[in-house]
Amino acid sequence: MALIKIVTVSFFLCLTIIGVLGDEDPLQDFCVEDPNSNVFINGVPCKDPTTVTADDFTSTILRQAPVINNTLRIQADLIDIRLFPGLNTQGLSIARLAFGPFGVNPPHSHPRASEVIWLLQGRLYVGFVSTSNRLFAKVLYPGDLFIFPRGLVHFQRNLDKSDTVAVAALGSQNPGRTDIARALFQTTPAIMNEVLEATLQVDENEIDELRRGVSRT
Repeated sequence: MALIKIVTVSFFLCLTIIGVLGDEDPLQDFCVEDPNSNVFINGVPCKDPTTVTADDFTSTILRQAPVINNTLRIQADLIDIRLFPGLNTQGLSIARLAFGPFGVNPPHSHPRASEVIWLLQGRLYVGFVSTSNRLFAKVLYPGDLFIFPRGLVHFQRNLDKSDTVAVAALGSQNPGRTDIARALFQTTPAIMNEVLEATLQVDENEIDELRRGVSRT
């Protein structure tokens, strides 16, 4: 009997901990961000519901054509709560990925969101790396979907000489993004060269060259 009581208490304690640590469900239909408020609720304040209109749930950002003029030959437009306040408490965001010929979206992660990508045009080599360093990679064709699990490092590369376009949905209003190369070589202040030299097994001159290379992307 004592064992049953212990198991029962432990079970409900686990449920309580999960409830505390997990994301809260929205307690109203919507909570559009109010950038003029000094009151913060879960990171951002909400507008007075009586002042909300259909415009708060509409974004025209993606009407603008992508501009692919960087060395990676990609324009990644992530529409999250910062650009689309109506997403607040909705638990999602969207991204348009436009690749020039052989463009690359370099290895990165989203600490707060899983991601599903839908290829609309071209061919795309995509993949992610698990915590056991196993690579899951695939070549996608128009109409294909691929999932990047939350927090795992992933990437995409256009395999064609022509442009490639994809759309991604992410399971957070603020998924965040950590680029692996920038996290190593473009921090403020900079990571000590000795740390990077030991990690990558290269000398100081190569670290300096990598810093310059990342700064040009």
